[in-house]
Amino acid sequence: MSRYLIPVMILGVLAIFFARGLTLNPGYVPSPLIGKEAPSFKLPQLKDPSLTLGSEDMLGRLSLLNVWATWCVGCRQEHQYLNEMAQNNTIPIYGLNWKDDRATAVNWLNTLGDPYIASAFDGDGRVAIDWGVYGAPETFLIGQDGSVIYKHIAPLTNEIWEMEFMPLIREHCQKFSCSYGDLE
Repeated sequence: MSRYLIPVMILGVLAIFFARGLTLNPGYVPSPLIGKEAPSFKLPQLKDPSLTLGSEDMLGRLSLLNVWATWCVGCRQEHQYLNEMAQNNTIPIYGLNWKDDRATAVNWLNTLGDPYIASAFDGDGRVAIDWGVYGAPETFLIGQDGSVIYKHIAPLTNEIWEMEFMPLIREHCQKFSCSYGDLE
């Protein structure tokens, strides 16, 4: 009898691990930046390299940092939604143009619309490394205190905004007594 008990126990343990694995989201990669101060950076702006954009520019209000590139298929998918958010003054959106060709990126924004307050040009990708970026698009929700509240990997949609971002924004605004759009 004990001869069969050990294999059955091992099979039971494996079944538990497999069952747990089926409930995981393989696209979710937690960011070690959540709850910490956003990585400091200062880069030339995409459209006007004589101006800079840095982490200090996002302090004092809730904002998004959207990592994008013209070679990124998902970035094209989310671009119209970002334009709608910008048009509706939903939240300030800053861009981090990642490992791209400057002229191509400027043309992209001129052609498809520019949802960004400003976009930093990270041609060599060094700033993106500090932010833990490994693909585009990636969108970071930055608190008014400069902390990273959330990181979303994949194209942003209204459903994702409502389900993932808005609860965190409400929580942040309760904690920091900020007003935000439809929360007023």
